[in-house]
Amino acid sequence: MLSKPRADLTPNTLDFENQALVKPTGFREYDARWLFPDEINLSGIQALGFGLGNVLFDLLGDEKQPRIVVGHDYRSYSQSIKIALTTGLMSAGVEVLDIGLALSPTAYFAQFHLDAPAVAMVTASHNENGWTGVKMGAARPLTFGPDEMSALREAVLENTGIARAGGSYTRVDSVAQAYMDDLSTRAPFKRKLKAVVACGNGTAGAFAPQVLAKLGVDVVELNCDLDYTFPNHNPNPEDMKMLHAMRDKVLETGADIGFAFDGDGDRCGVVDNEGEEIFADKMGVLVGRDLARQHKDAVFIADVKSTGLFATDPDLLAAGAVTHYWKTGHSYMKRHTHDMGALAGFEKSGHFFFNAPIGRGYDDGIVTAIAICDMLDRADQDTMADLRRSLPVTYGSPTMSPYCDDLKKYDVVDRAIAHFEKLAAEGAQIIGQDIRDLVTVNGVRITLADGTWGLVRASSNKPGLVVVVESPVSEENMRAIFAEIDALLASYPEVGEYDQKI
Repeated sequence: MLSKPRADLTPNTLDFENQALVKPTGFREYDARWLFPDEINLSGIQALGFGLGNVLFDLLGDEKQPRIVVGHDYRSYSQSIKIALTTGLMSAGVEVLDIGLALSPTAYFAQFHLDAPAVAMVTASHNENGWTGVKMGAARPLTFGPDEMSALREAVLENTGIARAGGSYTRVDSVAQAYMDDLSTRAPFKRKLKAVVACGNGTAGAFAPQVLAKLGVDVVELNCDLDYTFPNHNPNPEDMKMLHAMRDKVLETGADIGFAFDGDGDRCGVVDNEGEEIFADKMGVLVGRDLARQHKDAVFIADVKSTGLFATDPDLLAAGAVTHYWKTGHSYMKRHTHDMGALAGFEKSGHFFFNAPIGRGYDDGIVTAIAICDMLDRADQDTMADLRRSLPVTYGSPTMSPYCDDLKKYDVVDRAIAHFEKLAAEGAQIIGQDIRDLVTVNGVRITLADGTWGLVRASSNKPGLVVVVESPVSEENMRAIFAEIDALLASYPEVGEYDQKI
């Protein structure tokens, strides 16, 4: 293998071609992401595969050769990155099963379909072009968390791996069709639904329209042709450009609903028949209501960015459902939903995790869309807008992300936590109200006496913070608590511009 990776190589130099570049900041809490090739080169990806292969031997035991599913999303450079990763995995002695172009949930499905314990999906999800990354797991349906990522980081950066003979490569071209057949081999929806399916020119365009059409949905495609330049907008169902484009198409075509899928297909966003976007946490409350009526004493998990309605919605409470708030992040949520034996987990970003009998525990945007169509089936004559209006009114923000360097963001969040803990200890008020509760399981979520709340946490997948606010009382209070948080963050020189603001 190559020598120990370096973090100081420059593209278009001799050393860049002969040595591995791996910036340490690419190892995040539950996956890995870098700017390519400025923060990692192909030799660095090879080193990542070699380190991952050795971690798999540690996690799965040396008695038998690990088997791993690998796939890649639709970006101009993803296939070459997957091939470099595969070379590193094979040099560590791993049996590689390459499923080709895939969604992340296609790769997770392949772990079951091919009886492979491990997965490495090359994707930067919704990130802008230039980003790459890998989502990894070794215990289906779970993906790596901080412990596994720490072990991987050390194995790669310290070059501690052992080269082993016996690595192999097999191309498996049948998985994409098997995945779509698995989702669509069931009774079609009874209710005739017209749905705009928006894919932002990302990988989901090769999967989602076909599956939903086979289940009887009248599909109106929007940016479903694959184009790795993303000519319209990033494939991100939290991006208002994507949601507004889908809104316009829903209103133009008279569709019953719009579904937006992210770049690797593990998230789903929704616009109703009146063109109103329904943020994923509110959508989770509606799906949770429907599931709680089918499954007695249902347990749900919601991430700390999510609406307070999970704890207060009268319909959920009347059905005996219980919801626990947990750390944001697909690996955290997936693991906690699994460990708690919850029926489903809901994350504000649009990751939904359905355990049996609905899903296999991993996040899959198409499974989410199917669950929503089933909900509309059972709702009979109610429209998606009717269901939206049935929720108690709250005033919430989108997820906002001010820039903050990866090496500084956690310290900034620690200072924000200390600031609000000090206010709470002193009995201070915010926007004229007492602080009712602080949740610090993932950043700090400040809840005031009237239920208005705000969250500050570090982004787990890019250099930035995450800010979300909501009020069950008024838009004025929602904006007021944001102003308090924004003023605090503006006092920190490490915090930069927002990607969007209310």
